[in-house]
Amino acid sequence: MTAGAGEPGEPDRAFPDLDALLTGPLPATGPTVSEGDPVTGEWTGTGGEGFVIVPLLVGKPLTGVYAPEWNAAEEAAEAQLTALIGALDRRFGAHREVPMRVPLFRKIAGDPMPALFQALCDEDLLGDLTVWGPLPNGPEATARWLAVSLGQSDAEAPMILCAAVTDRPITELREDG
Repeated sequence: MTAGAGEPGEPDRAFPDLDALLTGPLPATGPTVSEGDPVTGEWTGTGGEGFVIVPLLVGKPLTGVYAPEWNAAEEAAEAQLTALIGALDRRFGAHREVPMRVPLFRKIAGDPMPALFQALCDEDLLGDLTVWGPLPNGPEATARWLAVSLGQSDAEAPMILCAAVTDRPITELREDG
C-alpha cells in the first residue's frame, strides 16, 4: 500500500505489504536502524531487534496549510486509518488499543523504553497503536503482533499511516517503568 505523498489508499491495498511483513524476516539482533529513500530522503522504514516499522501511506506536506484545509487533511488521514482498522478487524478479529502517552512522556524525560516504542518515538509516530496479535506467521513459525498508527511530527509535516510488526507482544507501558 505504500502510497506516495497524498495518494489515497484503499485498505485492501495494504494486505500484500502487511502479509510480507508478517511472514518476512525480522532483525534478530542489532541496533535500531532507520532508512530513507536515497533520492528523496523520505523515511522508508525502521528495523530493530525483533521489529520493523514501515509507512503505509504518507500524506502531502501541510506547509502553509491552515483550517479548513488542514482539518480536511486530518479527517482524510483519520478516515484512512479507520478504514484500515475495519479491514484488519475483519481479517484478524478484534483489535485492542495501546496508548502512546507513557512512551511520549518517557521520550520527553529521556527515560529508557523498549526498542519498538523508542523507534516509534524517534520517528515522531506518536499516535496510539491499534494492535492485533498474536497472529501466526506460518507453519512452525513464531507468532507476530501487528500495530497500525497515524502520526505527524509537526503541524506542517505530512501525516503518516504506519504499520509495525514484531515478534514480541505489544503491551501498554506502565508509568512506573
